[in-house]
Amino acid sequence: MRLSTKGRYAVMAMADLARRETDAARAVALVDIAARQEISLSYLEQLFASLRRGGLVKSARGPGGGYRLARSADDTSIAEIVHAVDEPLRATRCDVGKGCMIKGERCLTHDLWAGLGDRIEDYLGSVSLADVIGGRLRKAA
Repeated sequence: MRLSTKGRYAVMAMADLARRETDAARAVALVDIAARQEISLSYLEQLFASLRRGGLVKSARGPGGGYRLARSADDTSIAEIVHAVDEPLRATRCDVGKGCMIKGERCLTHDLWAGLGDRIEDYLGSVSLADVIGGRLRKAA
């Protein structure tokens, strides 16, 4: 299973936003996030439109405008971010309700990949933005 740049960049940008939001009381401009994270501004604009529709960020227009988290970093899971930008967390090639074989049957390894997808979903659902920016994901040495 591979997470595309859409999901990875959305998480990177949201982590940047969460970190900056604790530093200042004002909204964070996408141009600043784009520069810090080395992500195309136009790509970020597309991602943040999806994140706003998903209820994860709020926007402010005008001078000093930009984006803020809609909820606290503790209350925002990584899975929510990935889903908001329409990134599937499936590890199978099956369509929902259909099998992965030509005749609509499941392949022999379907349950293996479906189980992996479930574990990934559970893990990303258990990790908050606060965990990411707080460095709480590092493995103990």
